[in-house]
Amino acid sequence: MTALTGVRVIELANEKLSLAGKLLGDMGADVILVEPPGGDPSRNYPPFVDDTPGDNRSLWWLHYNTSKRSLVLDLDTEAGRDSLRDLAKSADVLIESEPVTRLADLGIDYPQLRELNPALVHAAMTAFGRANPKSDLPNTDLTLLAEGGPPWSCGYDDHSLPPVRGGGNQGYHIGCHFTVMGVLTALLHRQASTVGQFLDISMVAGANVTTEAATYAWNVAGMTVQRQTGRHASTRPSGETQVQCLDGRHVNTGVPPRQAREFARLLEWLRELKLEDELPEAVFLEMGAQWEGTFDLSLIGTDDTVTAIFSAGRDAMKLIAQRSSAQDFFLGCQRAGLSVGPVNSPEEAFEDPHFKARGFQVEVHHPELDRTIRYPGAPYKLPASPWRISCTAPALGAHSEEILAELAGSSDS
Repeated sequence: MTALTGVRVIELANEKLSLAGKLLGDMGADVILVEPPGGDPSRNYPPFVDDTPGDNRSLWWLHYNTSKRSLVLDLDTEAGRDSLRDLAKSADVLIESEPVTRLADLGIDYPQLRELNPALVHAAMTAFGRANPKSDLPNTDLTLLAEGGPPWSCGYDDHSLPPVRGGGNQGYHIGCHFTVMGVLTALLHRQASTVGQFLDISMVAGANVTTEAATYAWNVAGMTVQRQTGRHASTRPSGETQVQCLDGRHVNTGVPPRQAREFARLLEWLRELKLEDELPEAVFLEMGAQWEGTFDLSLIGTDDTVTAIFSAGRDAMKLIAQRSSAQDFFLGCQRAGLSVGPVNSPEEAFEDPHFKARGFQVEVHHPELDRTIRYPGAPYKLPASPWRISCTAPALGAHSEEILAELAGSSDS
């Protein structure tokens, strides 16, 4: 049994919202994707399988719509709206990202649907929230992120270069994650109260609270963080951490030693590589290896000994990185218990043996293509509630007859 077995979700098709439906479906919910006649436009988004356009060949579509059933309804007709009302009677959740007043204008918004099903959880995801008229202005993933703030914290020490937008539809994804968290919380609340509720999700607000310290630094202290290469944006510049390795690739040296055993392992590694003589500060690594009690990081910059020991750890990691390949440095730091990360492309990250070992690659067979395609797997581990892709993205209207028959059967009973 999966976490959401027995939960029925209606998803009104929209590219901004599709990840939320996928996450709920892959957690076991029965997600019914309501598409307009002609289908959702994202069915035709590139890239395509073998770079060949065609029905159910959009990799965008295939990725975002696993574990869903497709129902075609024309909500601009009374018959389509009646079918949605019937569907809402049997549903636990409705998720949508429609223009602010569209569902109200059609008579199928939360106040009307609640009369039919008081237990319904209705989540509406818009750019700024239902009450803000800016939500109906044109927006894209880029503009949502820019208005929310994350790009300001992303980029390089060289501020003559513009901020960097995170890839992979992060603006949409942030909104979808808040939608899913809201839905799950509302379902827990419903277990005790037996009633549903309306959830108003702002994608820009979600992005704004996903800026690490940026928003809070401004709200609390009126200070603006500055972006830094490969490290946290900060109101005060910090030391550089990104290093080019012997093979030309880059690594982020991450978190230097903070405990005696970590200093000892780093010193041992430095000696194995015969690099100790190239680092005069190695004497401070020995002091760190013999340190008793907690290494108080708050004293960095004020206590000369603590500052010297911490800096020696950082310098040792940089030196080793410069004399190693990125992968050797990464594996060596793992053995030493130090957190670092090579700068990988998405393709390289997907093929990383650590991702493979935790089952992140999932093979899904596509009968219509007569082939198997590798998908990104679970974004979390729930041992008691297994995650799985229950079916491939549906063909347009593939389940319309089946779902309408279910509704007819429900009304007969």
